[in-house]
Amino acid sequence: MIPISEVAKKAGIDEKYLEHYGKYMAKIDLKIRKDLGERKGKLILVTATNPTPAGEGKTTNSIGLSMALNALGHKAVVAIRQPSLGPVFGVKGGAAGGGKSTVEPFENINLMFTGDFPAVSAAGNLLSAMIDNYIQHDCQPELDVRRTYWPRNVDMNDRSLRKVIIGLGGRFDGFPREDNFVITSASEVMAILGLSESYSELKERLGNILIGRSEQLKDMFAKDLKAQGAMTVILRDALKPNLVQTQEETPAIIHTGPFANIAHGTSSIIGTDFALRLFDYVVIEAGFGADLGAEKFFNIVTRAGDFKVDACVVITTIRALKHHGNGNLEEGFPNLEKHMENINNFGVPAVVALNRFPDDATEEIEQLRKFCESKDWKMEVSEVFARGSEGGKALAQAVLETIEKNPAKKIHYTYDLKDPIKTKILKVAKNIYGADDVLYTTGAKGRIRSLEKRGFGNLPICIAKTQFSLSDQKGLKGRPKGFEVEVNGADVSNGAGFIVIYMGDINLMPGLPEEPAAQGMDVDADGNISGVF
Repeated sequence: MIPISEVAKKAGIDEKYLEHYGKYMAKIDLKIRKDLGERKGKLILVTATNPTPAGEGKTTNSIGLSMALNALGHKAVVAIRQPSLGPVFGVKGGAAGGGKSTVEPFENINLMFTGDFPAVSAAGNLLSAMIDNYIQHDCQPELDVRRTYWPRNVDMNDRSLRKVIIGLGGRFDGFPREDNFVITSASEVMAILGLSESYSELKERLGNILIGRSEQLKDMFAKDLKAQGAMTVILRDALKPNLVQTQEETPAIIHTGPFANIAHGTSSIIGTDFALRLFDYVVIEAGFGADLGAEKFFNIVTRAGDFKVDACVVITTIRALKHHGNGNLEEGFPNLEKHMENINNFGVPAVVALNRFPDDATEEIEQLRKFCESKDWKMEVSEVFARGSEGGKALAQAVLETIEKNPAKKIHYTYDLKDPIKTKILKVAKNIYGADDVLYTTGAKGRIRSLEKRGFGNLPICIAKTQFSLSDQKGLKGRPKGFEVEVNGADVSNGAGFIVIYMGDINLMPGLPEEPAAQGMDVDADGNISGVF
């Protein structure tokens, strides 16, 4: 690694705007905005087919693609999410890349980094404490404890916290009531941090958090408890994007970490905005497949950030396609086909990138190439894990050619914001997932009616569902046909500015696997960390 000040110089960031976190990490002061020009960069979105449980290397390839663009003589940066401790200590591992395409310092980034996640947790839990304090002191208007919606949060997979009872012990220990925890990546505060472009907007969004309803059924917000100022104080430094470097010493911006299966799944608007003003090419990753992260990026993030997308890269692997074909590679192709259709339907040209593994057979790669040629899709093999930028030059060249031949157009959104909530859900289910229809539980119908009646109907939707299938059932592989999806709940993240729709067996607090990755981690006598991947 080189000192972060040298990385900043490559990015065109003056030293006076750096806030150092040691030698190799820094935050970018928001005051830099006054010195930045207009957005000049091309935005390249990286998504994928539905993954296997271990993931298909989307972050690794985003990093590798940015390094390859730099190696070809362009000024490029990767903009990715911060890792959550849940996956790091669980089964999926961190989110700092792998092999010869990583961001550094690897262990620091995968663990506590610059403290943004603890700040998000603290801000959310401060609001929880203020809510319970409000109840304890019988403040008016009286908050209905049966209609108090705001959850606590922790950045760890802990299934035992999904449903809890708080306030036990007596009248001086609080009011006993049911509560729940969500993982920090799924918290509304994380979404708000990622979608805010200034301190004033951050404070306004935090104040607009719906916390519950009064005994008279009046909606109550964080601003009614005067909580937004203190929450913004906690998040002051967290709003500043983080600057680090790739393994090849090129700049990388890492900021915010919402999951894509249960949140909107991409790095911050403010980090992306800075990147587009500083660099010619910005590679941004959206979590999981085009049915999740990419759909939300287009329908939520581009609207909030006023972004256009110049090209998209759809990552796939031989193992994932075989997984979706029940062992048969060719029978897995329809899954890729649907994801490519989804991207093209947004009006954005796409390139297929095969993330190559050592045991991939040449015949299988050629079989995929012929399928892509039959669909008139550009397809390149990516070997950035094994070879760094050298292994991504062909992909980078294909992306550059695609951008040159296809000037960015207006995004074709899946739904209009004025559509009724059920219409938005149906359009996503049919056009993105390929479902025939949408079913609703009685409770979900009631929640949606209530949200529309109370004036939240014009917000975009953020669907929480499994990442392992185009449907809401993780066992339906490939490109399923003739299926319906079921909505079993709905909430409003009013501060973030979207409605969360719950489909299938999904929850906002994951659990650890039988053998969590944490069991393989250690620190030696010299303080060297091992086992983080």
